[in-house]
Amino acid sequence: MHNEKELILRLTSEATKDSAFKELLQLYKERLYWHIRKIVVSHDDTDDILQNTFIKVYKNIHSFKGESKLFSWIYRIATNEAFTHLKRNSKLRSVDNEELQDQTIDNLEADVYFEGSEIQLKLQKAIATLPEKQKLVFNMRYFDDLKYSDMSEILETSEGALKASYHIAVKKIEAYLTND
Repeated sequence: MHNEKELILRLTSEATKDSAFKELLQLYKERLYWHIRKIVVSHDDTDDILQNTFIKVYKNIHSFKGESKLFSWIYRIATNEAFTHLKRNSKLRSVDNEELQDQTIDNLEADVYFEGSEIQLKLQKAIATLPEKQKLVFNMRYFDDLKYSDMSEILETSEGALKASYHIAVKKIEAYLTND
């Protein structure tokens, strides 16, 4: 595991910023890709959002205050970028977020990058029925295996509220899967 304080120092120094940023990309690119992908579903959109996330990190690393873990700060940027993208897309298509999510899930079946089985597709459809916050909490806990303390830092929400959201999300997904 890397030393976060040392990495931040290297990221904020003009002499070492580029090499430190390459290291940062290697550390977090894949985890962030899958986090974003679970929110927006589309591979192409995920790549764009991931790129925007890292551009923001590169440009704004000097504003990182160290009040949270570096990964939590980057994760929050990625999450915000993904939701901004969804909102912009739903406005462009003149549909609400729910309709946009339905269209995206329909497109998932035709997505060449989706290699999931029928069961995984059913799970994705069930997750798509959740409200944004529950969907995010479920994905972060179930797929990313994040601790509630880390999620609390990223989402700036109490651990109790996150546990409740996760529990409700699980119940809704179970109901969807057993009634389908």
